[in-house]
Amino acid sequence: MRTIDFLDKRVTGICNELKKLSVKQKFETSDWLIKPGNFLRPEDADADPAPFEPFDCKTMHWYGPDKHYWFRADVAVPQEMDGKPLWMHVCTQIDEWDDAKNPQFLLFVDGKVTQGVDMNHRDILLDRCAKGGQKYRLELQSYTGILHTEFNLIVDLREIDPEIEGLYYDMVVPLEAFPRLEEDGKARRDLENVLNEAVNLIDLRTPYNESFYQSIAAARRYLAKALYTDLAGHEEVIASCIGHTHIDVAWWWTVAQTREKVCRSFATVLKLMDEYPNYKFMSSQPQLYYFLKQRYPELYEQIKQRVAEGRWEPEGGMWVEADCNLTSGESLVRQFLYGKRFFKEEFGVDNRILWLPDVFGYSGALPQIMAKCGIDYFMTTKLAWNQFNKMPYDTFKWRGIDGTEILTHLVTTLGVGQSENDFFTTYNGILHPDALIGGWHRYQQKDINNDILISYGYGDGGGGPTRAMLETSTRMEKGIEGLPKVRQAFARTYFDELAERVKDNRRLPTWEGELYFEYHRGTYTSMARNKRSNRKIELHMMDLELLSLLAQAKVAYPEAEIDKLWHGILINQFHDILPGSSIHEVYEVTKKEYAEMEAEITALREERLNALTPAGEGVTVYNTTGSKVTELYLYDAGSEDKGENLAADGLADGDSVVLTLPEDADKSAEYVLEFTTESGDTQSFDTLSYEVAPISLLSVDAAAGATPISFTAPEQ
Repeated sequence: MRTIDFLDKRVTGICNELKKLSVKQKFETSDWLIKPGNFLRPEDADADPAPFEPFDCKTMHWYGPDKHYWFRADVAVPQEMDGKPLWMHVCTQIDEWDDAKNPQFLLFVDGKVTQGVDMNHRDILLDRCAKGGQKYRLELQSYTGILHTEFNLIVDLREIDPEIEGLYYDMVVPLEAFPRLEEDGKARRDLENVLNEAVNLIDLRTPYNESFYQSIAAARRYLAKALYTDLAGHEEVIASCIGHTHIDVAWWWTVAQTREKVCRSFATVLKLMDEYPNYKFMSSQPQLYYFLKQRYPELYEQIKQRVAEGRWEPEGGMWVEADCNLTSGESLVRQFLYGKRFFKEEFGVDNRILWLPDVFGYSGALPQIMAKCGIDYFMTTKLAWNQFNKMPYDTFKWRGIDGTEILTHLVTTLGVGQSENDFFTTYNGILHPDALIGGWHRYQQKDINNDILISYGYGDGGGGPTRAMLETSTRMEKGIEGLPKVRQAFARTYFDELAERVKDNRRLPTWEGELYFEYHRGTYTSMARNKRSNRKIELHMMDLELLSLLAQAKVAYPEAEIDKLWHGILINQFHDILPGSSIHEVYEVTKKEYAEMEAEITALREERLNALTPAGEGVTVYNTTGSKVTELYLYDAGSEDKGENLAADGLADGDSVVLTLPEDADKSAEYVLEFTTESGDTQSFDTLSYEVAPISLLSVDAAAGATPISFTAPEQ
């Protein structure tokens, strides 16, 4: 064994011991109560007539899957904790990483929403300076998840020593970089020598005595000088890091569960922001904010405050991170209009980034739509999941089918320990030295850019960044030798600087057309009923909005109803709903929602048709050409005789006329509608028959000036 290998193991062992010693005292909690049910607040649990039952943490379990329980306990601060930081620790004895499907909690302290609790956020700081004997009411809104069926609930109060914990992070951050550093390189050797000297200063013979604490202080002072000053200041490689929690609006869960995941995760982010002043966070999808505003407005107001402070970034462009293959162009525009409007009205922020890390491919029409909606930049990671063809660049201009170009950057974050030969990257990054070095090595265009974007934090109810990530960030912000220098920066800041850095660089490549994704299969065909319903609703809304505009002089424009309908359409275009990649229960919900939307649209449409259609049976023709119609004929498609000019006196713009079809006409027969405007432009349509749909929107070339509409009478 090399001497250096022995030193590394020695440092690792000391770090592990410091981590254990940082938890100085533990106090079990007891006298917990439990009640089944999904309650939003303590008062809701109290209002439920079912009684609370005693819950013995040592002998009892709670059960799932997909179940909700409410836990409650009144605890007193032990006298031994007087004047010390008080922590709460929650354990279910489930240790798998998948927060998306494992148990999750929302903690209430004395009736107030405090923090989400999950596999990666088990510790909650209750008080920086506790008072012995003070009482707290602790309550846990609990969800079992879908992976496991039986759980413990072990909750204890803890003293975590900040100096011991601080030394642990001082040492473990450079240590965790070693697997990515060249074994015999100068950076690794320098770090190893400094860490070994720090270990020599630590006295672990009698933990917590005076000599122990003196040695801890001496080691921290040494590292502050030798590591975080003398070996700091390096800026050759920058990692712009933004906290994030990617939340699928539906996937392995329904939208109803997403409402809960949002509340838990955003509560965790806000709590950690109180503890870490440099922590910056970004989240897309206004739909998620809308959920939180409805359920816990007090948390929503805290987000507004953090946005105003410049610490929370509401960005992303779309209402939800929508599918971009099956969604119509009109709906994609609405995603931007509704998304940008919400963030502008609620937070005063005008989005400029399309943030779609997880969408299953990107239409070549998007650059044009983005540019016209005020979007300058595009971000994804999904193309790094391609099965066969690897994207040759990570930073490039994306040229759409009309020639519009959008600056695009693909995040290159690797998982901890992931091979650099593995092309796969993640949008749920870990702010960890190994992952950041790997992300830089994976980046393909070091010749034009030295700054990589890191979106870090657990998603889908995982609460985003952890305390360990934020502790790591504070140390890597120093610019440690051999490591990327971390900075907490908004995604907008990163893209603005990237745009300036690569401007006019002849080595910046251009990708033209669709960004095809080669991994997820069946997204054009799976859950066909759902896709059909989406397209039908899109077409119905086109009819309704046009009719509402034409009829607004007679019937008020249904702005609120149309907004509500569009919200329903847009959320169901989420990239795990419309493509068909969610669980069966999701589509049982959408089936009901689409039926309700269709019924509402039908009622609104009929009201406006009745207002626009004159009395009498036949086909109503509405002149929307913007010009007077001088000739109007209706004749059998099989006849060459136009017959009578039905607009002999002229048909002014906005006027309508009823054209009666022959009573003895064959119901399958088609009729030609031909009209001429006073400018001499002529257009004809052969779509009129008894079997035509209740409304036909007839297109006309630009020379005719506008779009004529025919309304059919009820079936004869």
